[in-house]
Amino acid sequence: MTTTPPLAAGTPAPGQAGARVPGEHARIMVSGADRSGIVAAVSRVLNEQGGNITALDQHSTDAEGGRFFQRAEFHLPELSERRAALEAALEHTLRPLNMTWRLAEAGSRARVAILASRADHCLMDLLWREQRGELATETTMVISNHTDLAAQVGNFGVPFHHVPVTRETKAEAEAAQLELLRGQVDLVVLARYMQILSGNFLQAVGVPVINIHHSFLPAFMGAGPYQRAKERGVKLIGATAHYVTEDLDEGPIIEQDVERVTHAYSATDLARTGADIERRVLARAVAWHAEDRVFVDGNRTVVFA
Repeated sequence: MTTTPPLAAGTPAPGQAGARVPGEHARIMVSGADRSGIVAAVSRVLNEQGGNITALDQHSTDAEGGRFFQRAEFHLPELSERRAALEAALEHTLRPLNMTWRLAEAGSRARVAILASRADHCLMDLLWREQRGELATETTMVISNHTDLAAQVGNFGVPFHHVPVTRETKAEAEAAQLELLRGQVDLVVLARYMQILSGNFLQAVGVPVINIHHSFLPAFMGAGPYQRAKERGVKLIGATAHYVTEDLDEGPIIEQDVERVTHAYSATDLARTGADIERRVLARAVAWHAEDRVFVDGNRTVVFA
């Protein structure tokens, strides 16, 4: 394993998604079995604590026996000083309703590790968007099984770790990756990382993992997808971002997109178009996760985009 130290780190512009600003704004995420009175209970607590709701999304999978999901943004002066009292009031109110809840300051950024191989389009796009302040993320490291992207990553001031992987050394490589990740990240993003993560890794990493797939699952899985798409004469190509589970490419889907193509597209044209779709789909998935807009409901997601 080799490590490339960071250069000068990019700083997001104040007020953009990635900026750390003194906060009077926060959000609360609530989920659980649906029942009457949840919205009123949350609103009452925020009002009693001096908060003002500025945005509210909610969804119930079924009015009777369904699951309830809510994301509320609110303004509360002197939030840091009043947070403990607010959390105590929320716990006192929501525990009897059997609700799971979490509070996050709006200026916080998710610590992200990106795993990549040789393809650079998704990786560079995420780093560029973060540098511009378009993502509420802080990339703490890039880990790759190749050295091809070390210089490009270094230009963004992000530490680059080379951890080679072979069939024979996979367990040792994953142990080295886990050692790098431990306590340093809130999210792992697979930016066209061409290795399958083991179930042991997914259990040990302790944070969500997001992957980008070069199609609407499960079409054209494996190697050479765009050549096979060309051979089949497809008229739509797309990409899927999903959470990673032990069931390969079967995790909860966060975002998908497509573009129409024609018979005139070569396999190269399809690959170039597909890369564009992959970039924007993965960026949206990471942005929504970092902003607490994604709720996992079994093998599905509720996304308040």
